[in-house]
Amino acid sequence: MQILLRRFEKKDIKDKVKWINDSQNNKYLHYDLPLEVEKTEAWYEKNKDRTDRLDMVIETEDGPVGLIGFLNIDLRNLKAECYICIGEQNAKGKGIAKKASLMLLEHAFKKLLLNKIYFYTEKDNLPAQALFEKIGFLKEGFLKDDLIYNGRKVDRFLYGITKKEYEAKYCD
Repeated sequence: MQILLRRFEKKDIKDKVKWINDSQNNKYLHYDLPLEVEKTEAWYEKNKDRTDRLDMVIETEDGPVGLIGFLNIDLRNLKAECYICIGEQNAKGKGIAKKASLMLLEHAFKKLLLNKIYFYTEKDNLPAQALFEKIGFLKEGFLKDDLIYNGRKVDRFLYGITKKEYEAKYCD
């Protein structure tokens, strides 16, 4: 299956709103729901030129299927936080998240010249943990009561992968 990662554009706002508002997708996301088109347009205008984040769309031959990118790009310390959301239900379970995540890592280490990529996941988000462990991320820590979302305390794990670990797994 062909996968393309491209920059998030204004035309992608309606898809993002639909995907994030889908209860099958947002169980472990921490958005103020429901997401609204007008607020997402304002978010887009505010963030489109930022250099400390990179928002992309995952596309297959069937069209856009999800979101992926980096938050908190830190060029001083050469690291960034990654995120992914496969929004289209019929795109799940086909290896798209794994392939897109590997493409994102390649971009991080070969184009952005970063040294480390990390992500946070709720303690109970076993599918995300399995995906990222399969890719080569290592569980680095447990953050008790790390967030308060909708009145509930959220425990999260921190995962990371360094350029050296990535290259040992994928470039030999």
